[in-house]
Amino acid sequence: MAEITAGLVKELREKSGVGMMDCKKALTENNGDLEAAMDWLRAKGLSKAAKKADRVAAEGLVAVAVAEKGAGEAGVAVEVNAETDFVSRNDLFQTAARQIAKAALGTDGSVDAITSAKLEGGETAQDHLTNLIATIGENMMVRRAARFEVSNGVVASYIHNATAPDLGRIGVLVALESTGDKAKLRELGRKIAMHVAATSPLSLHTEDLDPEAVERERSIFSEQARASGKPEQVIEKMIEGRIRKFYEEVVLTKQAFVMNPDQTIEALVEATGKELGAPIKVTGFSRLALGEGVEKKQDDFAAEVASMTNA
Repeated sequence: MAEITAGLVKELREKSGVGMMDCKKALTENNGDLEAAMDWLRAKGLSKAAKKADRVAAEGLVAVAVAEKGAGEAGVAVEVNAETDFVSRNDLFQTAARQIAKAALGTDGSVDAITSAKLEGGETAQDHLTNLIATIGENMMVRRAARFEVSNGVVASYIHNATAPDLGRIGVLVALESTGDKAKLRELGRKIAMHVAATSPLSLHTEDLDPEAVERERSIFSEQARASGKPEQVIEKMIEGRIRKFYEEVVLTKQAFVMNPDQTIEALVEATGKELGAPIKVTGFSRLALGEGVEKKQDDFAAEVASMTNA
């Protein structure tokens, strides 16, 4: 049996674009023969999969998973991307997304940790996706994730317009720290998660907002107020009033609850805590919308047809 050196594995990786573990396996299966290993990778479809890695993947699914941890819970939301919406309805892809979310519960929530996590079959999430790319023929990737954990309480999850259980285009997590009744906490958390899906707040608290975003809004409001020609002391009050309105629009705790606009989220949480006889603290939330921020390729079919006609 030929020795499979790190240099040989590195050389095959550079030639094929395939991951180190697959390269080592290919060389082991082919007694260290580099060309035979390349053929083996092609036959497995792994080399082909590597070439798809630079193709835009903005479709797919957001998967959520929650697990109890003593008196508390951990919850994750993971965006797993593919190139087309068609793939999101594929059973193999849906199963992979669920397994990846479940494996992500045991990580710190970073993409690197998730892709390195072992799935139920023993392979890593990245290896599983690589094999799936070869099978389905589209680029796939774990793009981003969010993870919360509470020592007491719940991490509520919600999928908006679910494609399948725990899978969809928008996934929300809300972490509630409390010693109150878990069923009631979960009901509250789900309501807040539905609110988050609808309103897309920028932060949990006022102090969490990006200072630059606040200053930008203040600058715009100042310019608008001074255009009114009112006295400076009136202008300052106008600016502060508009900043408060801005907070009410983008800060979760300050927002009017969509199911009861007469009550803010902050007031809802406080009232529920009194009802349960235990204070409740919202410790975090996340809203992952599929493909958000990804520049999608726009195919100009008319131009393509024209070029074919003129050819």
